[in-house]
Amino acid sequence: MDVPVWEPRRVAVVDIVLPRGVTPDGTRGRILREALGLYAESGFHGTSIRKIADRVGINSATLYAHYPSKGHVLAELVRIGHEELHTRLSEAVASVPAARGAAARLTALVRAHVLVHTDFPLLAVVTNSELHALSAELAAPSLELRGICRRLLLDILENGVKDGDFHVPDLPLAATAIGSMGMQVAHWFGPDQPYPREQVADSYAQFALRLAGATAP
Repeated sequence: MDVPVWEPRRVAVVDIVLPRGVTPDGTRGRILREALGLYAESGFHGTSIRKIADRVGINSATLYAHYPSKGHVLAELVRIGHEELHTRLSEAVASVPAARGAAARLTALVRAHVLVHTDFPLLAVVTNSELHALSAELAAPSLELRGICRRLLLDILENGVKDGDFHVPDLPLAATAIGSMGMQVAHWFGPDQPYPREQVADSYAQFALRLAGATAP
């Protein structure tokens, strides 16, 4: 059987994509798009307000009329990323009745988690890698959403252990491993890779079930 060839690449070569319906129109939206590309390429601290303004085609004073600082631009991107993640995970878990068991619910959650990272790789990378650059005040809304998303995963694992579907020696570590595994998808997935998004999501769901010590397929 031929093994797909995986080639590493810079994340910044991926197209800039933001979720539809949540990104502002006009100049504010263009600021977010261009800042996302720059933050992914150079990081928050390597990106100046002037660089963002130049990419948008405005001057710095105009940018400041829309966002008080480049930290506020980053905070908006990080919030959008966490809100998209929260929406997708919540919908995925809600779509699977509890009666179907923890394995089915974990599968749905992990697939949703992986797919949001395949669909918005640059947003996911910046959301996860640059969150630390925000002040506590600016980071707070996103950290709250992050905690809710982690709680969704922990609840599934805890219920699975209670029902005898999972065998997990350390629940927090298992949740961290499963979450981290999905987050890394954004660093390599793209149209130049040999795997379609659905295959990646299905495979990672199987990996997660193994990490959870699932007693049945």
